[in-house]
Amino acid sequence: MGRENQVVDSVLYIYCHRARPDSIGGLLKKFGKTIAVIGGTGALGSALACRWLLAGHNIVIGSRSQEKAEHAAMRMASKVGRTRINGYANKEAATLAEIVVLAVPYAAHQETLEEIVESVAGKLVIETTVPLQPPRVARAALPKRGSVGAVTQDFLGESVRVVSALHTVSASHLGDVNHELNGDVLVYGNHKASRQVAIELIKDIGLKAWHAGSIENSAASEAMTSVMIFINKYYGFDGAGIQIISEEDEIES
Repeated sequence: MGRENQVVDSVLYIYCHRARPDSIGGLLKKFGKTIAVIGGTGALGSALACRWLLAGHNIVIGSRSQEKAEHAAMRMASKVGRTRINGYANKEAATLAEIVVLAVPYAAHQETLEEIVESVAGKLVIETTVPLQPPRVARAALPKRGSVGAVTQDFLGESVRVVSALHTVSASHLGDVNHELNGDVLVYGNHKASRQVAIELIKDIGLKAWHAGSIENSAASEAMTSVMIFINKYYGFDGAGIQIISEEDEIES
């Protein structure tokens, strides 16, 4: 069979001897939290929204255009057969939610932060943006601050708990809700409890997630995104990802 007819799932393995994080005292309980996906009309944002909608969460799609957000929300509701989704302009979407996910292109990142800064005070923000600079997206190009995650934390201030994650996940695989996901997610942030909230949400979309340290460490996954783009292109893979494996039989994240 020719490579053009194959669908190849490839995983970059990261070996570890032992890396069991401390328990924070039980699983996160969900009480109908509302998640705003800013950039929810794009490939990654819409895919995450559909997965969380299927998992039973309330979703608010954010876009620079409210009309575009409303149309996207209607399409997603029809796609997955769920109705707990609405669309708004970015600022209002962030205001309505308890958890805000940023899934915007790097070129629109700073503008988006300025738009939502007043709406996210005291909230959890999950940052997925990577500093890709077309056309050379297969070359890592981190910001001077070190990572987009650190830039976001600095700009939004200490009242906002920024967690950086979901950099190396295939948007096309996420967007196919019938596709069984295979891969792990590294989760960064300065607050352990906030990282755990993000980990539980990531589990809800069918992926395993791991505590990976402070927001400064997110530079590793942001750069890895360009590495995965290169690997996918060079070897003809479809959505290569990463996976943490250990000599231990089972480690809980």
